[in-house]
Amino acid sequence: MNENTIKGNWKQFKGKIKEQWGKLTDDDVDVIDGKREQLVGKVQERMGLAQEEAEKQVSDWEEKNKFKW
Repeated sequence: MNENTIKGNWKQFKGKIKEQWGKLTDDDVDVIDGKREQLVGKVQERMGLAQEEAEKQVSDWEEKNKFKW
């Protein structure tokens, strides 16, 4: 998937990310900026999860929302 497609999808899914992980701030979502590794790291940090659990939650979210990076 090219960068423009990812950016377009990202704008569409920002709200869904905040719904899923309510502890993420607008600034967190801006820093993530469509980067999966950043999302996993912020989910891990803000939710106080182990990396494996954060990875699982992001993977489950991707599947549920049909999000492609």
